[in-house]
Amino acid sequence: MALNFAKTEFVKGVTDRRDFVRDGLPQVAFAGRSNVGKSSVLNRLAGRKNLAYVGASPGKTSQINYFKVDGKAYLVDLPGYGYAKVSQAEKARWARLMESYFQDEGQLITLGVLIVDIRHKPTTNDLIMHNWFRESGCPEIIVANKLDKLKKSQVEPAIQLVRETLELTDAEVLVPFSAEKGEGKEQLIRLVTEACGQ
Repeated sequence: MALNFAKTEFVKGVTDRRDFVRDGLPQVAFAGRSNVGKSSVLNRLAGRKNLAYVGASPGKTSQINYFKVDGKAYLVDLPGYGYAKVSQAEKARWARLMESYFQDEGQLITLGVLIVDIRHKPTTNDLIMHNWFRESGCPEIIVANKLDKLKKSQVEPAIQLVRETLELTDAEVLVPFSAEKGEGKEQLIRLVTEACGQ
């Protein structure tokens, strides 16, 4: 049975590792740059406009947000990274929070979802995040968002650039996605459901 993403609810937002969810349910960690449309992707998966907060200014998700899907798994919205207008102290705090999330023994990170902007070459921060997923040993899906912003002829070269920059193997999955139009939604739901053993 597939996970029912229509039954997604916000559980809590945490800023301290003591408050991490450690109940043994699978966790799918979503990561991406501050303005890459992470909240929009989560909202599209759940079929809701305002489940995850879509900030008018990037860099607002400074906590780790847990969303429970169908009572069986969590979507974990990690703080957006790489936004220039945030102070160094705040950036350092986010980095510590992210690091402790990945190193926490009690968290069951089943899958990493790295969201990149299909229109641009992945950034240094995208590469760092990608390596964090790799080093944590959990499987990863790359979601290349904002597909609707490209002409058809631009899609293949854009996908190729993302694959090359992140040094993806043929076995690693890249999902072209449009949070705006819903393209890629069914594929991503299927992959997340499989990773969670449903």
